[in-house]
Amino acid sequence: MSFVNEEHHRDRNDVLMATVITKDNLKSETNNPLTVIDFWAPWCGPCKMMKPIMDQLENEFKGQIHFGSLDVSHQQKLAEKYTVMSIPSLVIFEHGKAHEKVTGYYPKAPLAKFLKQKLAEINK
Repeated sequence: MSFVNEEHHRDRNDVLMATVITKDNLKSETNNPLTVIDFWAPWCGPCKMMKPIMDQLENEFKGQIHFGSLDVSHQQKLAEKYTVMSIPSLVIFEHGKAHEKVTGYYPKAPLAKFLKQKLAEINK
């Protein structure tokens, strides 16, 4: 099943899940004050560990931060464009421009703190 043409999709527990990012929708999906794109791949163990954390953060920051998910195995050119050399990587977009990148696995608490800082910065 593919979710590429859906804006958002939900898992079996009706939890909001990140928008699937492709070359076709990247510009429109990052045209927000703050967008976090999760660069991942299905074969990546740390990416699988990050998935539930990202889902929780998306629900916690609903309405404040837009979340996207980009499978690098299907979107290699976008990964190259944003110099994603390792996954998982989070690329932070501010008003459509890539502003910062965080690479590697992070527990929920430090990521939530980081995202709160990003929100404070753009809301100044």
